[in-house]
Amino acid sequence: MKLIVGLGNPGLIYAGCRHNIGFSVVKSLARSLKVTLKRDRSVFSATGKAKWGEHNIILAMPQTFMNLSGVAVNALLKRFKVSPENLLVICDDLDLELGRIKIRPFGSSGGQRGLQSIIEHIGRGEFSRLRVGIGRPRKSADAARYVLAGFSKKEKEIVEEAKENSASCCLTWVEKGVVETMNMFNTRSRNE
Repeated sequence: MKLIVGLGNPGLIYAGCRHNIGFSVVKSLARSLKVTLKRDRSVFSATGKAKWGEHNIILAMPQTFMNLSGVAVNALLKRFKVSPENLLVICDDLDLELGRIKIRPFGSSGGQRGLQSIIEHIGRGEFSRLRVGIGRPRKSADAARYVLAGFSKKEKEIVEEAKENSASCCLTWVEKGVVETMNMFNTRSRNE
């Protein structure tokens, strides 16, 4: 069993904001795999079960708000009996250019509060994470306000492509594992 978790904040007020790119990728995956995500209060998430080849997958979007994502992820791991080695977390990254994606098998939170919460709640950083670049705001702009803002019309085309690449990356991770997926997806830049 593989668990793919997209991070974001629940509620219409946050829909489409930069911080919710993890939710957007999971929704894209759910559409392509023909899965309905339903709220499951026992794991503080919207979840759906999918199959990709021979692999069973749980798709999840925590409904705890970004800073408490670890509460939901810990509950999901326990409920579905998934080890952290079979967990992939999708989140936004200010330090990657808009639309660039990067997958890693472990690491620190890099300042991403959802990842930090997960590391604290499960007690380790050894789980795969897919970071989706949202770019940095101009020097004068507030980072907190920036991540909660929506994408401009010009940026939306880049974001749609990033969501497609991210969904492909997730399915490759399910099928081939993190090392091969890194070799395929981390070398790609939007401008290549």
